[in-house]
Amino acid sequence: MPPPPTLKINEIFPSIQGEGLRQGEATIFVRLAGCDRRCSFCDTKYAWEGGRESTVNEIVAAVKKIRRRFPARWVCLTGGEPFRQDLRLLARLLREEKFLIQVETNGRRYYPLAADWFSVSPKPKDYYVRPEFGRRASEIKLVATSDLDFRVLRKIRAAFPARIPIVLQPESNLRRSQKRALRLLREALSAGLDNVRVSVQLHRILRLR
Repeated sequence: MPPPPTLKINEIFPSIQGEGLRQGEATIFVRLAGCDRRCSFCDTKYAWEGGRESTVNEIVAAVKKIRRRFPARWVCLTGGEPFRQDLRLLARLLREEKFLIQVETNGRRYYPLAADWFSVSPKPKDYYVRPEFGRRASEIKLVATSDLDFRVLRKIRAAFPARIPIVLQPESNLRRSQKRALRLLREALSAGLDNVRVSVQLHRILRLR
């Protein structure tokens, strides 16, 4: 009899979604371990490696236990980079429990996955995203680091339908990054780029995880 499928998990916890268009919504986060980008500005470097092997059923049970005291409808599969592991069974079982599923990904890997919301955050230097996300992305998040300039913003805007919002997110709410995001927004407006906006990391303002 084959062993039950497992995933390498860093942590599971309740909070609010602090980033993007779902900002402020109660969410249970499942942080998967492992990432292949190693971005210098990453605020979850502890999830690059390590983690513990957990069966999919154990993960679902942990999420359901949290829901009993924190009745959130949304589960966010984040990382690390979630698409480095096979999330299909986990997503199916969570949907059977009537959860809505968000996946946060850098967009460099893809396989069909039953999720309700894809937050795609292309990363430097090349900002590559698999073309399948042109149809599946719910939002594009671009961290306003020194690598992000108007050339990159225009390239990303051209790669996705105008109906998909681009969110310029300051790095850890740093003032220099806020200024860059605002400057890029002005350049986008001047160039006629549609559906570009600036956001913040709300969970940092509220001092939440």
